[in-house]
This record gives sequence, C-alpha cells and structure tokens, in this order.
Amino acid sequence: MTQQNNVVVSDTKSEVVAQNKPPPPPGGGGGGGYISITRRSILKNLEINGGGGGQRVNGWIESMRAASPTHPSLSQGQTSWILHHPSALDMFDQIIEASKGKQIVMFLDYDGTLSPIVEDPDRAFMSNTMRKTVRKLARCFPTAIVTGRCKDKVYNFVRLAELYYAGSHGLDIKGPTRSSKYNKDMKAEALLFQPASEFLPMIDEVYQKLVDKTKSIAGAMVENNKFCVSVHFRCVDEKKWSEQAHIVKSVLKGYPKLHLTEGRKVLEIRPTIKWDKGKALEFLLESLGLANCSDVFPVYIGDDRSDEDAFKKLRDRGQGFGILVSKFPKETSASYSLQEPKEVMDFLQRLVEWKKVSLRARSRV
Repeated sequence: MTQQNNVVVSDTKSEVVAQNKPPPPPGGGGGGGYISITRRSILKNLEINGGGGGQRVNGWIESMRAASPTHPSLSQGQTSWILHHPSALDMFDQIIEASKGKQIVMFLDYDGTLSPIVEDPDRAFMSNTMRKTVRKLARCFPTAIVTGRCKDKVYNFVRLAELYYAGSHGLDIKGPTRSSKYNKDMKAEALLFQPASEFLPMIDEVYQKLVDKTKSIAGAMVENNKFCVSVHFRCVDEKKWSEQAHIVKSVLKGYPKLHLTEGRKVLEIRPTIKWDKGKALEFLLESLGLANCSDVFPVYIGDDRSDEDAFKKLRDRGQGFGILVSKFPKETSASYSLQEPKEVMDFLQRLVEWKKVSLRARSRV
C-alpha cells in the first residue's frame, strides 16, 4: 500500500481519528490540514513511560534552583560558556549563511522568551511591539508557539490566529485558524491533536487536590494547564519550598500514570506518555509536510528545561539549531544564546528584515 494513515482530529472530539488520505508531495505544504504521520509512529510515541513518582523532594528542589540561577557564575566560566553558546545576534550572519536555500521554520516558547517571567503567571503579557514582530515573522516563515501553558491561555496572550499553538508541552496542538501561504487549504479548526485526552479527568482531580492542600502556604499558586498541572514556587518563601514539594509528592503518590518534571521555580505534573516539546516539534514539521525534507531549517527558541527536549531533537536531526534564552550559564543542548525577551525580539526583527531584503533582491532578478 502507498497510502498512510493521516491524522485528522475534529474540535468536538478528543480522540485521534485515522483516515486514509494520500500523503502530501515531498517538501509540499500542509496538505489542507492533514498530517502525514503514520498511525504506528503515533502509537509508538504514546507508549506509557512508567511512573516517575520516586524522585526525592530534595532532588526536585535542587533541580528547580539549577533551572533558575539568581546570580552569575564565575566570569571565567561564563566566558567559556559564551564561547560554546555565542549570542545569536552576534552570529546572525553565520546563521543566515547556514540556512541558505532552506525553509526556515520558527518554534517559540512563551514565558521567558516572548514575555518576561513574572510573579503572577496570569499576567505574563507580551508587549505590543513583540506581538507585531511575531505577526510579521509568521508572514515570512511557518511559526509555532510551543509552551507548557494551556493552549487557550497562551492564545489569549498572543492573539494571532495565523500561528500554530502547541500547549501543555505539546499535548494540545492546534493549527492556524487564519489561512496563510503555508496553509492555504486548511479550514478553521481542521488541525487539533490531543494525544492525552483520557487523562483530563485525572488532571482536573489532581489540580483540585493541590489547590486545596497548598492553601496554607503563602504565595503558593497552582495552575491548570489542561493536560498538565503547574505548581509555582516563585512567590513562596524558599524555606517553604520543601513543605510545598512534599505536598506535591503526597498527592502524586496516588496517581502512578502521572509524573513530575521541574522547571524555573515550578513543578509540573504530566501524563506518563512519551510526548514532549521535541515530539511536538516533529509533529508540527509533519503537519507542514517538511519532516523528511533535507532543505528544512527549524529554529527553536526557549528558556526552560522543558525546551531542552526540542534542542536535543534538533541536534539528533542534524537540522537547524536551538537558542537558549538565559542571562546565566546553564547546561544546554542549544547552539546559541540570547539573554532576554528583548534580545529575542531583536533577533526575530532581524530575521524579518533579512527575509524582506532577500525577497526584494529576488524580485529584481
């Protein structure tokens, strides 16, 4: 057989529906919203990982601290780190040279990348200038927001219908609702991929328990990101971190099908399926018909530990590169660095300007 099982998921159903459709031409566009990804590969990616509840509380806390450095390392160490992860702004010309003749695809984290890190996660607004920049970027290149946040919440922050959105670390993916040159035939709501829908009642239950049990800890915040639960430590006295982490551990103990990961002053509870931001990146490339192309150049920009899955995926593919947003040295699989969202915006603006100049030059020829 030459056909593949392509994934089409309606907005009203949570399960994946397989339909036989001819695959898109090599290197082609989004194929009217159909995703050229085999059923076997999806099932393989969704295998249960085995629980992750055995981690020790002290390990969680130390891991959070490592992900959220509050002071620079020794200048010598910082200089060495910058040599291995140079500024993407300083290396812009080399980056453009490496992408020559290839289709650039942009993947962007949200918190700490497009918006500053703030104490109240509900107030992580992006600036109007950043929104205008991302809108221009999406007109030049296929662009996706890949975040640990709830997809709908990030959409309300960004408010750009021409983007792909992958929320809950890629467990909730939705295609553009506004047609563009990269998805001309895609109908509104045509692409919705939610591989962990069966976990939704469990996630809601854990969220309610954590809200109830953390009430006594000043500054504790629990965020329901639909397919994952985020327990924030940013506004909690560090002396209380251990107590809050023990609460998380005690609740998680009753849910072996959920596991825990650490980020920047946050613990996140997710379904134990083999799916992360790296898998989401591959899935989105599939949806664009670019996964098996040698002339694709994916760029992923993020600031947190969960973004490392995407950085590693790009290294494994040998295509494109990752950019870590951080003012301090961190262990990372990213190739380049930027210090803060302002530098991210500067980098994106330079990409847009380069694209405009190259298109003008091409039209003159």
